[in-house]
Amino acid sequence: MPAAKLKPLSQSSSSLAALTLGAIGVVYGDIGTSVLYAVKEVFGSGHVPFTPANVYGVLSLFFWTLTTIVSLKYVVLVLRADNHGEGGLVAMLALASQAVKDKPRMRQMLLLVGIFGTALFYGDGVITPAISVLSAVEGLEVIDPAFKRAVIPVTLLILFLLFWVQKRGTAGIGQFFGPLTLLWFLAIAVLGVHQIASYPGILLALSPHYALAFIWANPGTTFVILGAVVLCVTGAEALYADLGHFGKKPIRLAWFAVVMPALTLNYFGQGALLLRQPEAVKNPFYLMAPEWALMPLVVLATVASVIASQALITGAFSVTKQVIQLGYLPRLSILHTSERDTGQIYIPMVNWGLFVTIVLAVVMFRSSSNLASAYGIAVTLDMLITTFLTFFVIRYSWNYPLALCLAATGVFFLVDLAFFASNLMKFLDGGWFPLIIGGFVFTLMLTWKDGRQLLNTKMRADWLELAAFLDTVFVLPPARVEGTAVFLTAEKGAVPNAMLHNLKHNKVLHEQNLFVTVINHEVPWIGLEQRLEIEALGNECWQVLIHYGFKDDPDIPKALVPLASHGCRVDAMNTSYFLSRDTVIPTIGGGMATWREKLFAQMHLNASGAADFLKLPNNSVVELGSKIEI
Repeated sequence: MPAAKLKPLSQSSSSLAALTLGAIGVVYGDIGTSVLYAVKEVFGSGHVPFTPANVYGVLSLFFWTLTTIVSLKYVVLVLRADNHGEGGLVAMLALASQAVKDKPRMRQMLLLVGIFGTALFYGDGVITPAISVLSAVEGLEVIDPAFKRAVIPVTLLILFLLFWVQKRGTAGIGQFFGPLTLLWFLAIAVLGVHQIASYPGILLALSPHYALAFIWANPGTTFVILGAVVLCVTGAEALYADLGHFGKKPIRLAWFAVVMPALTLNYFGQGALLLRQPEAVKNPFYLMAPEWALMPLVVLATVASVIASQALITGAFSVTKQVIQLGYLPRLSILHTSERDTGQIYIPMVNWGLFVTIVLAVVMFRSSSNLASAYGIAVTLDMLITTFLTFFVIRYSWNYPLALCLAATGVFFLVDLAFFASNLMKFLDGGWFPLIIGGFVFTLMLTWKDGRQLLNTKMRADWLELAAFLDTVFVLPPARVEGTAVFLTAEKGAVPNAMLHNLKHNKVLHEQNLFVTVINHEVPWIGLEQRLEIEALGNECWQVLIHYGFKDDPDIPKALVPLASHGCRVDAMNTSYFLSRDTVIPTIGGGMATWREKLFAQMHLNASGAADFLKLPNNSVVELGSKIEI
C-alpha cells in the first residue's frame, strides 16, 4: 500500500484567530447548547434534595466532568491520536486496525467494535438536533405558558427548514457560524456572571472536595444522576472528529480560552439561582435572564441549536462517505454543494432519513426532559469505545509500555464506564431508541461487508487470469477500433466480465485497453504522487491501480490523466468506460442467513451507480449486466 500523504489543511493560510473562531462555531456548538437542559435534568429529576451542600456538590461534579472527560481525555490525550492529521471514530478505527494488522483476530475484534461505535453515531445524530432545538424553543413557555402548544410545531418547522436547505450547501452561511456561536458563549457567560455576582460563594464548588463529599455522602444518588450529569459533555466527540478541519492548537485554544470558561460560569450561575430560588428548577437557564432579554435569548438559543445540529448533520454526511469508502455501506448518491470546498457534500438518503427519524423522536418524546432520558446511552458508549480504541493506538502504534498505556486510558475507561452504567438505567425510559437506530445501522454495515466478501469470493472462483487471457486473445486478435476502453474491475489481474461480454457480442477490442482497479485504504488521504500504479501488459493494454484514502473523492477520469507520462494518453472525447452491473441472487444455505442475503441483494440493487460515484462521464459509460448467486 502506498504511504499516505498528509493533506494540508484548507485553512492553512488563515490566522490562528480565524481558525479558533471557526472551531468555536463548528466544534463546540453541541456542547455549548448543553446548558439549556443539563442542570434542569439533574435537579428536576427529584433525586437530589435542594440543600446548599447538594448544589455545591453537583456543580463540582459538572466542573470536574468537563475537566476529566473534555480537557484531559479529549483535548490532551485523544487529540494526539490523529490519523495523518484526521480525527474522528472512523480515523481512530483505521489507526487502531492498522496498528494490529499482524494480529488478525484482534484486528477483527477492533473493526467490529469501531464499526458499532460508528453506527451509534447515527443514533446520537437523531437525538442531538431533536433535544437541542426543542429545548431552545421551550423558552417560549417561560415567556408565556400559552405558547406551550406551539413548541412542537415550531420545533418541527425549524427542523424541516434546516434539512431542506442542506441540498443548497452551507458555504454561504457557514462563515457566520463562528461569530454567532461566539456571541452565544459570551451571552451564557454574562448570564452566569450576573447570577454569581449575587452569590459569589458558589465559586467554591470549583474545588473537587465538594464533588468527593457529595459522592461519599450519596453514592447511590450519585450513580443515578450521572446519567444526567453526562449531558454537560455531549458533543465532546466533535473535538476529535473535526481535528482535520482546524488542527489541534485552534481546538485547544477555543476550549480553554472561550468554551470551558463560558460553560463553567453559566452552570455555576444556574446553581447560584437555584440556591436563591429553588422554584427556578423548571427551567433554570431561561430564568437566569431578565424578562426583557427572554425573547432575544430564545432566538439566540434557537440559532445556536440550529448551528449545533448543522455541524452534526454535516458530520453524518462525512462519516457516511468515509464508511462507504471503507466498504461498510453501499454507494449512495453524493452531491457536492461547493465548487471550492470538496468537503461540502450532501447525501439525500442520509439527510431525509435523519429528518424522518428526528421528527419521530420529537413527536414520540414531546419534551427535552423526555428526550434527555433517551440521550446518554449512545453518547457514553461511543466515549467508551473511543477510550478502548485509544489504548490500542498508543500501545501498538506508538509502542508505549503496557503499564503506561493502562494508566493513560484506564482512568478514563472507568469514568466512561460509570457514566454508561448510569445511563443504562434510562434504557426503558427512552434509551432504547438510539440503540435501536445504531443496531439497525450496524446490521446494515455488517451485512454489506459480509455480502461483499461472499460476492468477491464467488467472483474469484469463476475468474480468469488477465495476462494469460490476453495472451490467448492476441494469438488470433479480434478487430481493433479507435479509442480507449477503460474496464473497471474489483480484482487486480482478473478478466472483467464487461470485457468478456464486449468480446462476445461486439467482437472488437479498442486501440488502448485499461484494466482499472480502485483500492481504498484505511488512511484519510493518498498523495497524488502515490495515486497511480501502472503495469504494461503488452499490445497497448495496461493494468492500472488507483489508490484512495477514506476521505478522498474518487474521480477516475481525473486520476487517469497522468498516464500520458507513461505513454498512454487518455483522450476524454474518445474513451469508453465499461462496467459490470451485477444482480445478486440469494440462495438457501449460502454464507449468510437467508434474510441477510435478501437484505444484501436489496442493498446491492439500490446502490447508486458506480459511474456517478466514480465521476465517470454519463455519455461514455457502457454497463453490461450479469447475475451472481451467493
